[in-house]
Amino acid sequence: MAMPTAAEITFKKIGEALRPVQDPEIHMSIVDLGLIYGASIESAGEGPGGRVRVRMSLTTPMCPYGPMLLAMVHSAVAKLPGVKGVDVDLTFEPPWNPKTMADDETKDLLGIY
Repeated sequence: MAMPTAAEITFKKIGEALRPVQDPEIHMSIVDLGLIYGASIESAGEGPGGRVRVRMSLTTPMCPYGPMLLAMVHSAVAKLPGVKGVDVDLTFEPPWNPKTMADDETKDLLGIY
């Protein structure tokens, strides 16, 4: 069976891989919380597979679980077939705001109306 190519690594698969990753304090998916700002998929050069770059934030710049969350994101994406490398970029622009970035079900669970 051929190794998946960069073209076969999809944003949907990246999102599905990241959905089980939870914020350790809030105990909700970082995807549902809106902490994943985006991703890009690039060819890894020679041969099949690709490199994934994930752009994400944390609930606060001083989050004590930041390094652990970055490692969890890296690990989850690296396990996807065809991924040859992962970069996780941390940003606070724009600052995370659950009122505008979390999905509706998560807002409801957080008590945000």
